[in-house]
Amino acid sequence: MNKLTVGDVYRGAGFGRSVRRGARPAVLVVDFSYGFTDPAYPTATDADGAINATTKLLASAREKGVPIAFTTISFEAGHIETLPWLRKSAGMASLKTGSRLVEIDERLLRQEREPIVVKLGASAFFGTNLQTLLASWRTDTLIVTGATTSGCVRASVVDGVQSGYDVLVPEECVADRAAAPHEANLFDIRQKYADVISLGETLEYLGSLGGREK
Repeated sequence: MNKLTVGDVYRGAGFGRSVRRGARPAVLVVDFSYGFTDPAYPTATDADGAINATTKLLASAREKGVPIAFTTISFEAGHIETLPWLRKSAGMASLKTGSRLVEIDERLLRQEREPIVVKLGASAFFGTNLQTLLASWRTDTLIVTGATTSGCVRASVVDGVQSGYDVLVPEECVADRAAAPHEANLFDIRQKYADVISLGETLEYLGSLGGREK
């Protein structure tokens, strides 16, 4: 008897279908702050490739007038001893308000009009104004990049779907600390929550859009 592959099992259960590409996308750059992109810090990932790919994506989005939002994790002194997340992930306590670690990596060339959403948890949606921003932009499709794939990217993708958006994840634009959780979470995202696509396919999608109405 032929053994089913993991992909066969998921396809047989009806997972892994494609999502639509809407007419009003927005780009969400999750936690590409120095605390996650500069290897001088213990919390960082090997993000150089994902930063370079995201820079190309952002240039295309800006050319088409597609709105962009960034997130950063930034803890005040009072959060350090009180947030349960920091009891589990103590290294994150170094992401302190006012430190370089919470600043967006300058390689992304963030524009002044592109808001930074400050968060205290994994999801870009939880306890933030992101949903209000996306509603004001009349967003129908969310393109998610950033770090880490198995943590804040995944949490933001799941909440994005649950908030009513079709979600796309350009594979070259996300990074993690280790290959195994990176690949496992991309598989899970692809099967259940979003389309994991190439940077080239994402750029083609953005290139197909007309100029964005304000």
